[in-house]
Amino acid sequence: MTVTPTAPPTTEGQPPPVELTPDAGAILLRLARAVVAATASHRLRPADFSSLLPPDPPMILFVPSAAFVTLHRGVALRGCVGSLADDVPLWETVVSAAVNAASHDLRFDPVTDREVPFLSIDVSVLGPAVPLRDLTDFRPGIHGVIVERCGRRGLLLPEVAADQDWGVCTMLEMTCRKAGLAPDAWRAAGTHILIFRTARVGDTGRPSPVSGSSRNPG
Repeated sequence: MTVTPTAPPTTEGQPPPVELTPDAGAILLRLARAVVAATASHRLRPADFSSLLPPDPPMILFVPSAAFVTLHRGVALRGCVGSLADDVPLWETVVSAAVNAASHDLRFDPVTDREVPFLSIDVSVLGPAVPLRDLTDFRPGIHGVIVERCGRRGLLLPEVAADQDWGVCTMLEMTCRKAGLAPDAWRAAGTHILIFRTARVGDTGRPSPVSGSSRNPG
């Protein structure tokens, strides 16, 4: 298990880093694994998941936070869903994201019980998003991006740029596509562009996760 190191202090125009301790990351990963397994075996009992928290859990787990859960089988993406809601405790957001990644990512069939031992899991905790004021403020591979226009919203996690070797314009174009917009919609007046950072905890020895679907975009 690896926990993505925290970033240096934020500067003007930059989104703040996400603080996630190794202990908190380990708990979130264990929780996501249990939820995925229970969902795949149709033994999902959400009321039981709070019992997976330690007696004195880190307070960050109760701070309202956005998060995504990504599943891979080998190098193949198997599911990636998250929530941008900012009114739900982090641990509950991860539970919901894990359920949806395993069973409600419309790009894939639901995960089966037999697949669970072969899955690798990543949990990405999203920090606050800030408006992108200048293209020079956007750092591909470090920042994730959200594009909003005409009631549509697209999101790409920071890992996508590094995995695909995409620059600023390509990231923005592909985020527009995820929102169902024209690739150059990010250039149009009235389009809102936000950037954010993540802290990611997950399995070692596999590629960074690709983009996910936002189930409850807040």
